[in-house]
Amino acid sequence: MPAEVLTQAADEMLDWPDASGRRCGMGVMEMSHRGREFGEILARAQADFRSLMSVPEHFHILFMQGGGAAQNAIVPLNLCGPPAQGQAKADFVVTGGWSAKSLLEAGKYCQAHEAARSPAFRDIPDPASWQLSQGAAYVHMCSNETIHGVEFHALPDLASLGCTAPLVIDCSSQIASRPMDWARVGVAYAGAQKNLGPAGLVVVVVREDLLERALPACPSVFHYRELARNQSMVNTPPTFGIYMAGLVFQWLQRQGGIAAVEQRNIAKAQALYAAIDASALFYNPVDLAFRSRMNVPFFLRAPERTDAFLARAADAGLLQLKGHKSLGGLRASLYNAMPMEGVQTLISLMREFERTQA
Repeated sequence: MPAEVLTQAADEMLDWPDASGRRCGMGVMEMSHRGREFGEILARAQADFRSLMSVPEHFHILFMQGGGAAQNAIVPLNLCGPPAQGQAKADFVVTGGWSAKSLLEAGKYCQAHEAARSPAFRDIPDPASWQLSQGAAYVHMCSNETIHGVEFHALPDLASLGCTAPLVIDCSSQIASRPMDWARVGVAYAGAQKNLGPAGLVVVVVREDLLERALPACPSVFHYRELARNQSMVNTPPTFGIYMAGLVFQWLQRQGGIAAVEQRNIAKAQALYAAIDASALFYNPVDLAFRSRMNVPFFLRAPERTDAFLARAADAGLLQLKGHKSLGGLRASLYNAMPMEGVQTLISLMREFERTQA
């Protein structure tokens, strides 16, 4: 989270000011979600996200609960019905741990078909090689795999592959870090906790023509059509999460918008990868063409030194560098709120550690 946003939220915690600056006498967590005050927060958050990400008018912006993981069930519930002849099929491109989980969860609601898989989760299979199903309800991908550090730097053009199914994107760790090609998207969803705000909130962007495809068993609180009709308020929405995301949207606008933020993210990632590649001690195994800008997993060629490096990092104020439990090693996350100064501090520490360990 940007420090500027946290400071603003702290100032407004007990007494939120409306657009005119008038204090309302209560904080966001105390507001009725049906009241004028929260209505203003919600409307601005939706409008700012649409403007920031250049979301076309024929897409609905929904604020939901359950984070990105819940969408692994909510997406098939919304796109795999009504039943016609047998259970619907959906295609999955598996490029890391999160898309693998999406495939597994969706299998409870549809025929989940693995259309492509990266064998070692170090690259992305060429879309021309994907084994896409005829008549699939949708094609699912994760645009950035946080654990393995693999990222799509361009969305696949399914139409060029002869596929008419909508593309569904888990962009939880990529959202707002770069522009989105909405012409290639059917549904995009993003857990907020990487680039948008606190954990629990998920932003879903869904194309208008996909609102009538839900299974009959889809709960109303998860039904995209019902959420679109009711401004994300079928039940009480995650009000504080929406408020915090709205502050982040405003902060991103003040940074110059998504194009400017993307350039800073490119510079941060390039600097860190250059330092890793120049090192005799550290390395990154991901194919150069698919390296993530957001999540940089890296390892020591002498893995027994990993704990010592983490201890030195903590002493330097560099926290949460331990790699995911399923992979080990180290991982630096370069989300929007991470300044270049933080990256340079990490690079300096790596060089000093390598020098002293030689």
